[in-house]
Amino acid sequence: MNLRHIEVFHAVYLNGSVSGAARALNVSQPSVSKVLRHAEIRLGFLLFNRAKGKLTATEEAHALFREVDEIYERVGSLRQTAKNIRRGDEGHIRLAVLPGFGLGVAPNAVAQFRARHPNVSFDIQTLHHADILRTLQERHCDLAIGYEAPPHPKLAHTQIGSGELGILYRRQDLPDAPARLKLSVLEGREFVSLAHSGPMGTLFNKEVARLNLELTETVTISTLYVAVALVRQGVGMAVVDDFTARAYLDPELEYRPLDPPLRFGVHCIYLADRPIPRLMQPFISVLSALTTNQHLPRGEAPASSGLRLVAGA
Repeated sequence: MNLRHIEVFHAVYLNGSVSGAARALNVSQPSVSKVLRHAEIRLGFLLFNRAKGKLTATEEAHALFREVDEIYERVGSLRQTAKNIRRGDEGHIRLAVLPGFGLGVAPNAVAQFRARHPNVSFDIQTLHHADILRTLQERHCDLAIGYEAPPHPKLAHTQIGSGELGILYRRQDLPDAPARLKLSVLEGREFVSLAHSGPMGTLFNKEVARLNLELTETVTISTLYVAVALVRQGVGMAVVDDFTARAYLDPELEYRPLDPPLRFGVHCIYLADRPIPRLMQPFISVLSALTTNQHLPRGEAPASSGLRLVAGA
């Protein structure tokens, strides 16, 4: 089968008729019928049974469609890439972000960018740190935003911002807390652990070891927004990054950065052999503005939420 055969077969299979396929492809019905017959001759078996003007897919067609659908999707991706190259300022950005960026930074960045570039479309997915390499290698995204780039020779990265860890807790559990909290405040309290949450867990565990703290781990999590839900339910306090805290604002919760600060970088990550396209450069600048020096002034919180995000000097 050539690509024209695949295109026509795909359209007839999905639409269930020659007329429907012709409308979908914006061609005449006779041309669809001709290509379909030619495909069947080349294959040596029928793709559709014809009876009383209706088409019914054969078992061979069902088996073939699974392969054809994947090829058709790849052809569509190829066409989209060609359009992106041709259009320059117009195009499509496939972005993968950690969950902490999925409800705050990423939506804000897309909204700001599209206000200036309305012809650029986006595909956004969330992923865990461990999935960044695979997602980029399999070409499921063009750019990933994470706390740290996985060490791999096929990956390149650029730091675009920074954040810091802090303690998230119910207001009733720690009233009148200072602007910053020492990590030792968690000793003797039930605690939702970051032990399996990638770079954040590693950063946190090193600090716990340095301070020689003994913490009571109530639950161990791998996704920070799960920690937020557990804190809300009174399971324990949690250490989360400030981006996650902002994204999951809740009137019952408060957040304090650590003393001393425990900071980390925010990176855009991409394949080393695929430099960042020109289209993405201004978008990365928007992301950088949203992930740099974004700590709220002391005691100030967004008007839409009861969560107080307090940063010290």
